[in-house]
Amino acid sequence: MTRLLRYLPVLALLGSAACQSTSTTRQPADLVVYNATVYTVDSAFSKAQAFAVKDGRFLAVGSADDIRNKYQGAQEIDAKGRFVYPGFYDAHCHFYRYALGLRDANLVGTASWAEVVSKLQQHRKEQPQAVWLTGRGWDQNDWTNKQFPSKDTLDALFPNTPVFIIRVDGHAALVNQKALDLAGITARTPISGGVITKDANGKLTGLLVDNAVDLVSAKIPEPTPAEADKALLLAQQQCVAVGLTSLADAGLDKPNIDQMEALQQQGKLKLRLYAMLNPTKANKDFYFKNGPVHQDRLTVNSFKVYADGALGSRGACLVKPYADKPRETGFLLSTEKEYRALAKDIAASRFQMNTHAIGDSANRIILNIYGEALKGQKDRRWRIEHAQVITPADMPKFGQFGIVPSVQPTHATSDMYWAGERLGAQRIKTAYAYQELLKQYGQLALGSDFPVEDINPLYGFHSAVARQDAKNYPKGGFQMENAISREDALRGMTTWAAHAAFEEKRKGQIKPGMLADFVVMKTDLLTAPNEQLRNAKVQQTWIAGEKVFEKK
Repeated sequence: MTRLLRYLPVLALLGSAACQSTSTTRQPADLVVYNATVYTVDSAFSKAQAFAVKDGRFLAVGSADDIRNKYQGAQEIDAKGRFVYPGFYDAHCHFYRYALGLRDANLVGTASWAEVVSKLQQHRKEQPQAVWLTGRGWDQNDWTNKQFPSKDTLDALFPNTPVFIIRVDGHAALVNQKALDLAGITARTPISGGVITKDANGKLTGLLVDNAVDLVSAKIPEPTPAEADKALLLAQQQCVAVGLTSLADAGLDKPNIDQMEALQQQGKLKLRLYAMLNPTKANKDFYFKNGPVHQDRLTVNSFKVYADGALGSRGACLVKPYADKPRETGFLLSTEKEYRALAKDIAASRFQMNTHAIGDSANRIILNIYGEALKGQKDRRWRIEHAQVITPADMPKFGQFGIVPSVQPTHATSDMYWAGERLGAQRIKTAYAYQELLKQYGQLALGSDFPVEDINPLYGFHSAVARQDAKNYPKGGFQMENAISREDALRGMTTWAAHAAFEEKRKGQIKPGMLADFVVMKTDLLTAPNEQLRNAKVQQTWIAGEKVFEKK
């Protein structure tokens, strides 16, 4: 016993050293999050309790005990049982245009033409020095009188101010005479791939559709760089507040991309961007020569092409006439020959071709052109943006040619009130057919098309799984045979959206090596009742392990 007592101080010191060694051997991390329900959205759709982040990437993912015993975080966060998801990825939106549009009169949800006019008058009072009066978001399908308005009231109220108000889908606009004069548009102005609308007497109504819209929009002055920067950063605040960490911005020119890239390099624009280029000569000349761009927060890897217009303005190109306008079938915005030549050029490059196609004729033509140009290359990940109306005969081509369906679920629940009138009882059954598209390709890239729809990705999640709108209408859901599961909806706005951009090895999952972009919520999106999904709030948004939003 005496000999044992002699060594006790030494044993105590050794034990103390061992404890210190255990604590100091924990590996350093920038961030440890624990006590969470982590939906990793990996291939097994597994769940975890904790993770560690270092240098902007997930370092380890596992149980709370394993992570906390192995890693010492410079910042450690008790999630208190909240739910963590990979950062939400909007696979099709118009971020740059949305940002600049924050200066416009907001006409979304107006219930009548009179309300539109009232909002324009108020907006003019708030911005009396603006050279143009611009607005966005009206939809005549929401009005009791569903006829397109004319410019008469705008001419009377704003005779000396050019007015340009674009429809919710971005494919039609109403302008006044002052705007027509500035654009040099008369009743004799030729137009291809669009409509300059006239009344029964041949007088211009002010309504422009598709390519005709560009004749006037091109005359609206661009914002100064400082104005654009301010708008982009304001738009970013709104995006991260709803959990968006990555965006696919559809239809940009090099100067737009350069401006956003500069903000990223300055550390001001945190959002990750996948830019789709307009197929202009200038863009093709530069990017075909220099190749795709793959940076930490910027990917430039595709060209955005328009095949047709929108269903709401009857610009979508259909195989058979509109049910409510039996003499109209819509139209292509360019010729098949031009699309075929463009596809050949893009196929010879390292870029994707992502084509807006709404009507079944437009989808058929573009799918066939894709098949011809790709020549069996099934992993080029060329995309159909929207893929709204597809004939049963054309549906298998998504799988046959390896074409990514990039869809926006809220389009279905916004359009369902009137889409049947446009398409008829039979054709509507293969419209907004997300489950069928999923079967064909095995994945869906989910987006919103904002500002056409709301920026909140949870609205799209709800529409995809419940096939209902904000009013939880209709009871039982719209064409529920094409609803998708909650797991697939979450994949569509995370890892599948990343796959559509060749980014699935970097984004969309919470696992070691992936970019540490994640969202924290109190709501379990996989189990919450349908009626609670749209009102679920994001508590925190993190990009590269940096907290960029926290709900106050």
